[in-house]
Amino acid sequence: MNAAFLEGWIAPVGPEIAAFEEELAAATGRGRAVALSSGTAALHLALIVGGVGPGDRVLVSTLTFAATANAVRYVGAEPVFVDSDYATWNLDPDLVAAELDRAAREGEPYKAVVAVDLYGQCANYRPIAAACQEHGALLLSDAAEALGAELDGQRAGSFGEAAVLSFNGNKIITTSGGGALVTDRSDWADKARFLATQARDPFPHYEHSELGYNYRLSNLLAALGRSQLRDLERRVDIRRGHNEAYRRALSGLPGVRFMPEIEGGRSTFWLTALTIDPIHSGRDRNAMMELLESENIEARPVWKPMHCQPLYRDSPVIGGNVSEELFNHGICLPSGSTLQPPDRQRIISLMHQELARSR
Repeated sequence: MNAAFLEGWIAPVGPEIAAFEEELAAATGRGRAVALSSGTAALHLALIVGGVGPGDRVLVSTLTFAATANAVRYVGAEPVFVDSDYATWNLDPDLVAAELDRAAREGEPYKAVVAVDLYGQCANYRPIAAACQEHGALLLSDAAEALGAELDGQRAGSFGEAAVLSFNGNKIITTSGGGALVTDRSDWADKARFLATQARDPFPHYEHSELGYNYRLSNLLAALGRSQLRDLERRVDIRRGHNEAYRRALSGLPGVRFMPEIEGGRSTFWLTALTIDPIHSGRDRNAMMELLESENIEARPVWKPMHCQPLYRDSPVIGGNVSEELFNHGICLPSGSTLQPPDRQRIISLMHQELARSR
């Protein structure tokens, strides 16, 4: 990062961007990467270069952050939300396959499917990809929360026609704000890079024949990302260590159930998430959050499903009960790479004491 200052490459372009893109492509097993201003920008561009536009329908994980669905709306397409399964908390492959089948039979096929790698865990891509291939639907992977995760020996970001990453301030590596589109398609990467730089045509003056966006990452922030990408494996190990400690201490308590790790996968556990069943535990998620907050410890609910959000209340949804249950009872615990063992133990002790007292 110091080199960017010393050499005067602060913004917007410079050698750090190209190097960061090469390293991101390698880290995700992809041929190309385009460094951008956010994961949302990356998904927006992925949909554009994938040919998704007005009038198209897109199947989208309902248990996700709003940006996933918003990007679909940006291109004028309609999101149709799909429930999670209990086995992964991610997009339910059976529901995806059944809905793609139904839509094909009725002559209203889907243009794309956007799967989300929730809380650092890859979705169950093998059956999802097979269903998409059968019906000619574009598969995009929202791996914003999962850089460093693996499934069946493949890295998060390597699934689908393209994938998106996020380097927001709360992610496993951060450029304060930032993201990337990764793909094996050179034409898509080149088009995304063109659109991200205001779609400036190759003239000595400023010439524009297409609508573009100011979506490129700066050279300085790319340097910051490179410095942290080298440390990715250690950061993953730390978060997995947090998850292991939480599980070891709390999983035996009545009503406590942790987000499962998918078979054949290696989650980063970007956030450690669990559910607290009030019937079996005697305490609910909100009471636990209030207890932690009283001790100056931040915990948050699991994502509120998109089909329950006021913005998307009129959007179609396939299923919904699983994601609603996870939201109603789910809690995300402090999981950052800088969380120290004594602080983690204080969280565990407070939760264990409260849950044990409620038995």
